[in-house]
Amino acid sequence: MENKKNDLSNEMRRKISEHPCYSGEAQHKFGRLHLAVAPKCNIQCNYCDRKFDCVNESRPGVASEVLTPKEALFRTDQILKEHPFIHVIGIAGPGDPLANEETFETFRLIRDKYPDLTLCVSTNGLLLADRFDDLQKSNVETLTVTMNAMDPDIQMQIVDHVVYQKKHYHGREAAELLIEKQLSGIQKAVDSGLAVKINTVLIPGINDEHTPKMAKRLSEMGVYIMNIMPLINQARFEDRRPPTEEERSAIQNKCLPYVKQMKHCRQCRSDAYGLIGNDLSQISKVRGDEFRTASKEGRSPRLIDLSGDVTLEPKVESGKKTKDAVKQKK
Repeated sequence: MENKKNDLSNEMRRKISEHPCYSGEAQHKFGRLHLAVAPKCNIQCNYCDRKFDCVNESRPGVASEVLTPKEALFRTDQILKEHPFIHVIGIAGPGDPLANEETFETFRLIRDKYPDLTLCVSTNGLLLADRFDDLQKSNVETLTVTMNAMDPDIQMQIVDHVVYQKKHYHGREAAELLIEKQLSGIQKAVDSGLAVKINTVLIPGINDEHTPKMAKRLSEMGVYIMNIMPLINQARFEDRRPPTEEERSAIQNKCLPYVKQMKHCRQCRSDAYGLIGNDLSQISKVRGDEFRTASKEGRSPRLIDLSGDVTLEPKVESGKKTKDAVKQKK
């Protein structure tokens, strides 16, 4: 369904029609490029496991390496030459984009060189209200927020801890803070005319019955579209059962009367590009160009140690090959 409460401009609707994550028709014609420039994260979800150069995995949080903003621009240059059907440049990790200054520098470089491209960001929403002015200055027009619960009792089962303004929050306090910040940021974005998509990880026995209630509230807020994604059972949720396709479809149908549903998501890598369902990031010759760029700057491709305090700068691992996966310790 179309959410009447989200009064988007004609230009924004045109951009949505060419955004593969917002339009089922666009996914077959227009591509997107994810730039992995944001390694740091400020929350720890129980289902999250960030990895580098995991060629057999296609899911959020996986990337071959973290790029600098200049490398991201170079990568954009090369990929657009090969694939001019790409209309959207997104930053989705492998951490949270808004917790990384490199996100805004990358957007500035892309915006200045390619003003006609649609800039997109995917965030957990903790810093959305705080950094919203910076997003607007960067000309970001489409926004995805991962929101898995509006009830603190449910949220605290999904999120282990939150780091906000250098302070760690746990349990119900963390859940309440995250929900408050997410709702505030989402409303600010909608009121400013952005096209907002909500990603919700469906976790049977935790938030499945709650999700339609969320959809109703999101509709009232003016959210454009909702993407209900199946749990990938890993990390602390390794032993939890993911939803069946029938269960996910049933929840989507319950949410559909309230807010439009995205049903073609492929849970992409943080460095994916091409058409949805046809990720070229691991096979294109551009990947070789990307590594040569790193070499020109006098460094080998970076692997980031994501263990420990998420408020700290990630450590640069030296003397390791990119094929060695580095993942967050649980």
